[in-house]
Amino acid sequence: MMKHVGLYIISAVMLCSCGASRHIAYFRDMQPDSAGIVAPVMEIRLQPYDKISIVVSSRDPKLSALFNLPVVSGSVAGGDTIGGRGLSVYTIDRAGNIDFPVMGTVHVAGQTRDGVAKMLKLRLAESKLLADAVVTVEFDNLMLSVLGEVNRPGNFMITRDCITVLDAIGMAGDLTRNGDRRKVMVVRQENGRRTAYRIDLSSGNSIYSSPAYYLRQNDVVYVTPR
Repeated sequence: MMKHVGLYIISAVMLCSCGASRHIAYFRDMQPDSAGIVAPVMEIRLQPYDKISIVVSSRDPKLSALFNLPVVSGSVAGGDTIGGRGLSVYTIDRAGNIDFPVMGTVHVAGQTRDGVAKMLKLRLAESKLLADAVVTVEFDNLMLSVLGEVNRPGNFMITRDCITVLDAIGMAGDLTRNGDRRKVMVVRQENGRRTAYRIDLSSGNSIYSSPAYYLRQNDVVYVTPR
């Protein structure tokens, strides 16, 4: 009798394990060498109150230094501060502008990092201020949040363009065993509205075709419990 009870217990444990494995699986609808639709690449566009670092360089260091903020401790005029990499950063104001040395007010909201760099380089050349400028723009305070059933919930810095929901899940240490891979929510606020997107991580089609596959600053990724 005890032998049969033991077999029943083992069988139940195995069935539960198989059930858990089914919930853990990603990309269940994808096959090797298969092709599918992927959401259009979406670079991050700057918003008011974002912070960015801008470094201008050229063959003449003294001339290019005129277009770089001085690196000082604490805060500087206009709300600009020292970034995490030791560079002075610009805070985009509520109107979407920054106060750029010599050139004055420059509108940057709605543009990508590359777009800002190209615009500044062109304006420096057209104004005959710096013909051979090399402009580098980096994010400074852009963040996203991953909450719910993940191993390391929290806020994570965005240091590059085209960061995806899979990147965010990876930064948070993957889902816990209690996380429902079929019910991952991305909450986004834009233009005064809040939009929630649902993604099924067990489906490659759901992941790669979602408007929230590429994340933006201030997005919240929430993994619901099973």
